[in-house]
Amino acid sequence: MTISSLRKFTALTLLSLTCAYASAQTRLPIKQLSIGINVIQAEVAATDADRQQGLMNRTRMGASEGMVFDFGAPAGVCMWMKNTLIPLSVAFIDSEGKIVNIEDMQPETTDSHCAKKTVRYALEMNQGWFKQKNVKPGTKIDGLPLQ
Repeated sequence: MTISSLRKFTALTLLSLTCAYASAQTRLPIKQLSIGINVIQAEVAATDADRQQGLMNRTRMGASEGMVFDFGAPAGVCMWMKNTLIPLSVAFIDSEGKIVNIEDMQPETTDSHCAKKTVRYALEMNQGWFKQKNVKPGTKIDGLPLQ
């Protein structure tokens, strides 16, 4: 291996390790939620910074994975998809854990998708997940953080 090849290999290795480290750092604490027989491994976004970052720049999410946004208290909430690369559905959830409304959201848009009343939580899943599982407004979600 020449010095030039070794330098390129070292630079690419460092870049790969940096990217892997950055990806690992974007994961938030996981909370297990359940909706009937459906179990979800949901990352918890409970700080302003985590809620603002959300699922931005991610290229995939597992079939039973999601992200729950905990706003700490009931609030008027809207979500958008700026820099979010995967299509998502969002369920807006009240303080008792009942779904208020569900909206589909398209990647990389700034369209607002809002709760129909004040809510404490929002749960983002891969687009169509709620429909596939026959989950509708009024359905209760168990295991929400700080409930």
